[in-house]
Amino acid sequence: MYDTLIIGAGMSGLAAGIRLAHYEQKVCVLERHTTIGGLNSFYRLRGRDFDVGLHAVTNFTPKGAKKGPLARLLRQLRFKWEDLSLSPQIGSRIAFPGVHLDFDNDIGRLEAEIRRLFPRQTDNFQRLLAAVVDYDDLNDEHFRMSGRARLAELFDDPLLVEMLLCPLMWYGNAREEDMDWGQFCIMFRSIFLEGMARPFKGVRLILKHLVRRFRELGGELRLRSGVSRIHVENGRAVGVVLDDGTELLARNILSSAGAVETLRLCDDQSIVEPARAGQMSFIETMSILNVQPRDLGHDRTIVFYNDRPRFEWRKCDELVDLHTGVICSPNNFQYPPEDGKLPEGVIRITAIANFDRWSALNEAQYRLEKLRWFDRTAAAAVRFMPDFRGHIVDTDMFTPLTIRRFTWHDNGAVYGAPEKRFDGSTHLSNLFLCGTDQGYVGIIGSIVSGIAMANRHCLSATA
Repeated sequence: MYDTLIIGAGMSGLAAGIRLAHYEQKVCVLERHTTIGGLNSFYRLRGRDFDVGLHAVTNFTPKGAKKGPLARLLRQLRFKWEDLSLSPQIGSRIAFPGVHLDFDNDIGRLEAEIRRLFPRQTDNFQRLLAAVVDYDDLNDEHFRMSGRARLAELFDDPLLVEMLLCPLMWYGNAREEDMDWGQFCIMFRSIFLEGMARPFKGVRLILKHLVRRFRELGGELRLRSGVSRIHVENGRAVGVVLDDGTELLARNILSSAGAVETLRLCDDQSIVEPARAGQMSFIETMSILNVQPRDLGHDRTIVFYNDRPRFEWRKCDELVDLHTGVICSPNNFQYPPEDGKLPEGVIRITAIANFDRWSALNEAQYRLEKLRWFDRTAAAAVRFMPDFRGHIVDTDMFTPLTIRRFTWHDNGAVYGAPEKRFDGSTHLSNLFLCGTDQGYVGIIGSIVSGIAMANRHCLSATA
């Protein structure tokens, strides 16, 4: 009998496991795959290390900061700031037709850009900053307000509204077309008021520390141990059945598999109202270069681009939407001298994709379309950066099917279902959610979600 079983060895599941193991709970993390991290993982191919999912760690604050999600994470997991080895971004860009806004981890840079390009909106931007700072995270009614409608009240220039929405939707919005006002405020803080950074060694460093700490505390991690069913008796989850038929019992179950996917596992699912799955999925291309991106004149850490005046955030009709995307260079962070620079140049490009269209392809078609859309995605991106294509020495690419495989999320939905369950509760008194569908996104958000749900549900006297 376990005190808590955790489904999924992603960031949130591992963080929850550490928190519970700190208090001497008997806890086991179950992972279907042969590796940890979910979509925020890494792999080795043709002698090179590739990160999956990580563009940048948002919610960055410098060493010594006492407030914010990063500081809370370090306290709760008893990590040192140095453990994550985070280096801040050089500077990023929001690029629309004929205009771009540059920003970095100092909000003053974005303020100056808005004064320069949208001088009539300067006072309105100050009103937005005040609204974001004053926003109450605990007010569910305000959270679900339309972000577009709220921004239209604050600004009278539609282009600036679209430009502000673009990076925030790209980095954490499961809802099509619009964005909950609460989610807008959370993402605005995490990207513009706090900032972005990256460990020199990528996501593997964060995962290494999470697993090491979990095991040091006596936590059990089982790979190749997918959950096929959650067994329910008298309104409680009493245990799980693994894919190989093994049965495990637990007092509490914490799942990072997603709301839709978790409820489907319950063997009383006939009495559960189906949850609506998300639709937003992506492709991502990775290009290894024989030069550093800055040698080509590309010094931006991340470029969020859109080739039309209005930013459309919705499931596309074709395999890939080439109108908008994200360009990331892991080379363009302020790594300390002892780290130096990454040995090769890297360009990562992310674009919206249609899960259903990719799923309908046979194996031969799938391979062919990956080649075609790699080239088309690169061609779309070089409208907003120097052309790097003549310097590519190696490539890889993932699709919505890859995301589905490693996250379990229906439709390969990166940010899960549009309707979040902020308290992590389900219809069962001891089955709880953490991770994307609980409401936090990004690496820091996922870790904080695991911590928060473990504290709230599995360490409380009544759990």
